[in-house]
Amino acid sequence: MADPKGFLTTPREEWPRRPVEERVRDWDEVYVPGGLLPIVSTQADRCMDCGVPFCHEACPLGNLIPEWNDLVSREDWRAAAERLHATNNFPEFTGRLCPAPCEAGCVLAINQPAVTIKNVECAIADRAWEEGFAAPAPPDRLSGRTVAVIGSGPTGLAAAQQLTRAGHTVAVYERDDRIGGLMRYGIPAFKMEKHHLERRIEQMRAEGTRFRTSTTVGRDMDAAELRSRYDAVVIATGATAWRELPVPGRELAGIHQAMEYLPLANRVCEGDVERSPLSAQGRHVVIVGGGDTGADCLGTAVRERAASVTQLDIYRRPGAGRDEENEPWPTYPKLYRLSAAHEEAGELRTAPAAHADARLFAASTLRFVGDEEGRVRGLHLVEVDAGRRPVPGTKRTLPADMVLLALGFSGPDRGDGIVAQLGLQLEPRGTIARGPDFATNVPGVFAAGDAARGQSLIVWAIAEGRAVAAAVDRRLTGGTSHLPAPIGPYDRPMTV
Repeated sequence: MADPKGFLTTPREEWPRRPVEERVRDWDEVYVPGGLLPIVSTQADRCMDCGVPFCHEACPLGNLIPEWNDLVSREDWRAAAERLHATNNFPEFTGRLCPAPCEAGCVLAINQPAVTIKNVECAIADRAWEEGFAAPAPPDRLSGRTVAVIGSGPTGLAAAQQLTRAGHTVAVYERDDRIGGLMRYGIPAFKMEKHHLERRIEQMRAEGTRFRTSTTVGRDMDAAELRSRYDAVVIATGATAWRELPVPGRELAGIHQAMEYLPLANRVCEGDVERSPLSAQGRHVVIVGGGDTGADCLGTAVRERAASVTQLDIYRRPGAGRDEENEPWPTYPKLYRLSAAHEEAGELRTAPAAHADARLFAASTLRFVGDEEGRVRGLHLVEVDAGRRPVPGTKRTLPADMVLLALGFSGPDRGDGIVAQLGLQLEPRGTIARGPDFATNVPGVFAAGDAARGQSLIVWAIAEGRAVAAAVDRRLTGGTSHLPAPIGPYDRPMTV
């Protein structure tokens, strides 16, 4: 550790955000450009280089956090980038999009604000690109074996890069017209600008990975035929089967799934369309769902100049501090957090009928009501207790001519035909069944990421991609692999 007293003398300081009035007028990332580097070295000094670094256990990738914190403190950016990339293919993604369970597991967080691990990670990744430390790493020789990866989200890309670097010939099949999965069309640009994604794709192309866009395996190409053409297949299609809200009035026009709404806004940013056909401009928007996807919808609707935006969360408002009895350190606690989107909505007062940050907590939707033309015009809700039972006398109605459902995902899309064409077995919850080596019941077919694990975090998705790559490499090489496998298919986050 560069400064043995850093955690005692230096307070936590995070990457500053741009003023709300400025950032809601564009789709650029919310952070002050260049605002991280002046503070990151002293923030890295706060790392205590613990004898037992629980941040390792909290992160499924096993990131070598104390090591690269020390290197950043000494401003040895090349070595820091090497240690960071040793465990994470895409740290610029996780540094922007991961909720940082590593910080919840930081030993300093027992009685102080945690080290800003996520900010340090992002600074290293960005500096690596600026200084040329992220050069392509093609294999020295090819194995002669071929692998198809279905899906180009973080799991698919991580698996493809690892297998390509191991010498296998890898083709990634993506149903959309651009590579990236939900990182491309699900994550708004104000959370991660797409040039971060583009340069990784170009790096992978230079290493030898091949990409096949606008190809839906199961529809445009029979999945069984694809299997016959490759030595192994990795299914990394994600959990794209969204959850529904079966309440009266669901059939009304103007009620959309979040993943119908967000991709169109992203296509505006890509220049594909001038205006989204589902734009929230001038509308009273209600978002049903209190998670990150709902927050993404909130920030998007604010930028589209909605007349009002309210977000409903069925859970009660969490506290500002950790519940030591039910969520003890180093587990990831449920806390009251103010995302950039909530900060914007609060400052702009987008939801006069809601709390200060546009959220209504402990709110359950009863039904939607519409007009004579069959369009939604209102949402009836009721407050619920901790057991989700209605609280008498708390019914109310919100004006709503646009409703966005952000209720999460239950598993892979069954409609694309992959499951049926390959004859894959499923778990009772709808995810793809697999064994301890990530293999499905079909020889040579492996499943990884949200399609098999269920909806999870980006850091778990990358860990799954790295681990399934090691499993595929073992099969193709006859039982040995030098690729790291950070997790097993049955590993789960730390809980009580």
